[in-house]
Amino acid sequence: RIFNILQAGGVAGVVVDIALFPIDTVKTRLQSELGFWRAGGFRGIYKGIAPAAAGSAPTAALFFCAYECGKQLLSSVSNTKDSPYVHMAAASAAEVLACLIRVPVEIAKQRSQTLLGHKQHQTALQILLRAYRTEGLRRGLYRGFGSTIMREIPFSLIQFPLWEHFKRQWTPMTGYASTPLSVALCGAVAGGISAGLTTPLDVVKTRIMLAERDSVTRRRNVASILHGIYVERGLSGLFAGFVPRVLWITLGGAFFFGFYDLTTRLLGAANPDN
Repeated sequence: RIFNILQAGGVAGVVVDIALFPIDTVKTRLQSELGFWRAGGFRGIYKGIAPAAAGSAPTAALFFCAYECGKQLLSSVSNTKDSPYVHMAAASAAEVLACLIRVPVEIAKQRSQTLLGHKQHQTALQILLRAYRTEGLRRGLYRGFGSTIMREIPFSLIQFPLWEHFKRQWTPMTGYASTPLSVALCGAVAGGISAGLTTPLDVVKTRIMLAERDSVTRRRNVASILHGIYVERGLSGLFAGFVPRVLWITLGGAFFFGFYDLTTRLLGAANPDN
């Protein structure tokens, strides 16, 4: 079963990241301190797709494996099934583990997406090597780890209980059996709601990851960055990239959860003993 979960998660992650990559690029450039047009506008819309594609499968596979195992463990320990608290705790723990892969991938991807001057021709590996050599492991490769966790955990605390709830209510509400399509629709709605509510945290994460070594942003914490963005650009600054983020994660939720459910069903049918 664990092998099936790893495979299903990996397939779902790759499909989402490749299919919806241009929307993610637009979102990142809207959130950049440089502004949308200086960060690249609509040029090179697929810049950064290589690290995204390479990192999507292991990140998604690790997340879903940790989530499903955590959900089973917590359910057995607490003697509660389908509790939102179990889903929230399992998703939070899974996000922390997944971020061990996600953060370096995000750094390489987002720096490629913003086309920063002469650095725009660097490969993902060159970007990561430069970050490690100049700033070390924690401040280089894992810069923004804390802000990413601060974005991902609230996101998961909203998304996964909603997704599980919508799935449970699908048959009682509609009278139809659950299918990969219904699971995809539930994932789309849950993802869109979660994405909209956590956009300010995503803006902060993007600013930190894109900040130059001597940038003022590097010396500020999350609260002061949020305050600075609000003073500079108001609510529109805090919710920069809102539309592409919600669109990206709504569509991504549909693809991600739909393909995850479909792949799980196919693998389960092919390997009934796993």
